[in-house]
Amino acid sequence: MDVTGPGHTFNRVSFAKPRSFATTFKSDAKEVLFPDDPFRELGDKRPFKKALQYFVPIFDWLPKYSLSLLRYDVLAGITITSLAIPQGISYAKLADIPPIIGLYSSFVPPLVYAVFGSSLHLAVGTVAAASVLIAATIGEKVSYNDDPTLYVHLVLTATLFTGLFQLILGVLRLGLLVDFLSHSTIVGFMSGTAVIISLQQLKGMLGLKHFTTKTDVISVIHAVFKYRDEWRWESALVGIIFLVFLLFTRYVRKRNPRLFWVSAISPMLTVLIGGLFAYFAHADKHGIQIVGHLKKGLNPLSIQSLNFDSEYLPVTLKAGIMSGFLALAEGIAIGRSFAALKNYQTDGNKEMVAFGLMNIVGSFTSCYLTTGPFSKTAVNFNASARTAMSNVVMALCMMLTLLFLAPLFSYTPLVALSAIIMTAMFGLIEYEEAYRIFKVDKFDFCICMAAFFGVSLLSMDVGLMMSVGLAVLRALLYVARPAACKLGNVQDSLTFRDIEQYSDSTEIPGMLIIQVGSPIYFANCAYIKERVWRWIKEATNYKGNVVEHLLLDLGGVTTIDMAGLGMLQDLMNSLHSSSIKMLIINPRIEVMEKMIKSEFVERIGKDSFFLSIEEAMEASRFSMQQQQDN
Repeated sequence: MDVTGPGHTFNRVSFAKPRSFATTFKSDAKEVLFPDDPFRELGDKRPFKKALQYFVPIFDWLPKYSLSLLRYDVLAGITITSLAIPQGISYAKLADIPPIIGLYSSFVPPLVYAVFGSSLHLAVGTVAAASVLIAATIGEKVSYNDDPTLYVHLVLTATLFTGLFQLILGVLRLGLLVDFLSHSTIVGFMSGTAVIISLQQLKGMLGLKHFTTKTDVISVIHAVFKYRDEWRWESALVGIIFLVFLLFTRYVRKRNPRLFWVSAISPMLTVLIGGLFAYFAHADKHGIQIVGHLKKGLNPLSIQSLNFDSEYLPVTLKAGIMSGFLALAEGIAIGRSFAALKNYQTDGNKEMVAFGLMNIVGSFTSCYLTTGPFSKTAVNFNASARTAMSNVVMALCMMLTLLFLAPLFSYTPLVALSAIIMTAMFGLIEYEEAYRIFKVDKFDFCICMAAFFGVSLLSMDVGLMMSVGLAVLRALLYVARPAACKLGNVQDSLTFRDIEQYSDSTEIPGMLIIQVGSPIYFANCAYIKERVWRWIKEATNYKGNVVEHLLLDLGGVTTIDMAGLGMLQDLMNSLHSSSIKMLIINPRIEVMEKMIKSEFVERIGKDSFFLSIEEAMEASRFSMQQQQDN
C-alpha cells in the first residue's frame, strides 16, 4: 500500500508474482474446452456414475423417467412420425436418392441421438438445405441418372465424413467454430436455399421428366421453360390443390397456435390422400408421376457400400464437411432456441458428439445426413414432448412403417411431395427477419444478402463462403479498430461515461481519460496509439485543455501481446517528452502478469497503477497541486 500524501491512499493494486505458464495454459484451455467444468462435478464419491451421466445424457434423465412423462412423449413421438414419413420421402427426393433411404434415416439416427443428445425437444430427421447441398456437390462428379448405385454409395460415404467431422469437433470441444456461421449468414443462406428448392419443385408440379442438376435460379428457370413440351396440366392442377390445402393448414395454425396439430398432420394426409387418388385414378397413366416401389424391411447394412476411391474422395469430403458444418449450425441453434423456452441448457459439444455418432452409425445402416430440423422440432415441442424419449417413439413407429407399411407409400404422387416441400420452404424465407436486420445493422444485412444472392444466383457453397468471408472481414475490422472512447464525468455523480454517448458528461481539466475495451495486440496497437494522440491534440488545440495526465482504463482489456506492451512503452516515452504522465487503471490479471514479466511495471513505476478512475484522478490532482506549490 503506497501513501503519496497525508490521507491519500492511491495504490492498492496487486503486483503478485505472475502465475506459471502451466497454470495460465490450464486456465485458458479449461475456459475454451470445458467452460462448464464437468470434472469438478465428477469429483464426488461416485465419479464413474457422474462421468457416465455427463458424457452419456440418457443415464442422467432415464433413471428419473416415469409413466406420467411417457404419455406425453408417446403422443409427441407419434405426431412427429406423421411428419417424418412425408419429409423423409420428400427430402430424399431433394438429395436425388431412393425415397426408402429417407425413411431409413428416421429410424436409426433418432435412437442414437436419444442416448447421446443433450436436448429434450430436438427431433432428429433429414433437412432440406443439407439434402440439396449434398446433391449439388456430389452431382458435380456423378449423376444419379448416370450411375445410381455409385451416387448412393458416395452419399453414404459423405454422411460418414460428416459424422467423423462432427464427432472430432465435439471430442476436441470445438463448438466455438459453429459460431462463425452468424445469425445473418444462416438467415440469408436458409432463405436463398428455400427459394431455390421451391423453384426446383416446379419439376414435380409440372410433371417434367428432364431437369437441370444446377442449383442457381437462372438455370432452374431456364430448365422449366426449356422443357415446355413436357408440361402436364393434370399434374399442375393436382399440385395446386395440394399446395392450397397445405397453406390453408399453416394459416389455421398461425391464427390459432393450439391447432398446431392440423398443420403437423397435413403432410401425412396429403401423402395418404394423394396415394389413394393415384391408385384408384391410375394417375401414372395421366402424366402424374409416383414414387414407385418401396420395399419392406429394416435398414440393410451399408458399410460395404462406402467408397473411398481416390477419384471420388475429394467430392465426398467436400460434401461431408460442408453439409456437416451447416447441419451442426442449424441443429445446435434450433436445440438452444427451444431449450431457452423451457429454461434449460444444451451443450454444443455434446450435441456435436451426438450428431457425429448418429451420422456415423447412419452411414453404416443405409441412412444419409440427419440433424435437428426446425419443423419437426417445433411440432415435437408443441406436442408437449418431455424428453428425448419422443425420438425413441418415433423410431419405433418408423420401424413398424418399414416392416409393414412402406409399400403403401409407393403410390405417393411426386407432385404431392413437391407441394409438401414448397410449403415447408415458404416458412424458411424469413423476409421479416431480413428487414429487421436491415433496420438494426446494415453490415449484417450485407452479410445476409451475400448469402441469399450467392446461394440463389451462383451456388450454395459459393454463397455460404461469400457470407462467411464478409462476416470474418467484419470481425477483422473489429480487431483492427477496437472499442476505445474518451470518458467524462456525468453531471452530479461520480460516474464516468463515454462523452460521445452522454453529452452532459464533462472533461476533467488537465486530464484525459481513455477507456480501451478490447485486447491490445499487433493488429490494433498502432491504431490505439494514434487515436490517443489525436484525442490529446483535440483537447489541446480545440478545447484549450492542457493535458498533464493520461488516465488509461484497461479494465476491458482481456489480454495484451508483446507488440501491445511495446506500444505502451513507446506511448509512455513520447508522453514523457511532452510532460504528460501516463496512469494505468485496473489492468486485469493476464495483462498485469505480462507487464510484470516484461518489466514494464518497473519502467513506469508502481505508483502509476490504480484500481479506479477516482483514485487515479485524486493522485493526479495531488500531483498537480504539488507542482503548483513548488
